[in-house]
Amino acid sequence: MPKRVAIGVVTSDGASKTRRVELPRLVQHAKYSKLIHRRTVCHVHDEQNESKVGDTVEIKECPPRSKLKRWELVRVVRRSQAVDLEALRAAHKKRGHDARQAEAAAAAAIET
Repeated sequence: MPKRVAIGVVTSDGASKTRRVELPRLVQHAKYSKLIHRRTVCHVHDEQNESKVGDTVEIKECPPRSKLKRWELVRVVRRSQAVDLEALRAAHKKRGHDARQAEAAAAAAIET
């Protein structure tokens, strides 16, 4: 039997070599026929710790590795473009810049 392959978004990378990946799906309501957004949560084994929160990843089914992990990471499809504003402000503050310069730099980073 072939292994299932899916593409989802990493929502948690707190544990070492483990990622929480959400697979979005649409379900039609039985009575009202409205499309409802649902998600399937998969715990994924990431041997090299290469994925981060917000990355789009491809995963495939594997034999159970732990109580929850039944999937393993194949590749990172797309890296996250999110900017950590708090980290930018802290870095600027550490270098001695005032708050206005840090906010201007953070806003410039978002625009690019």
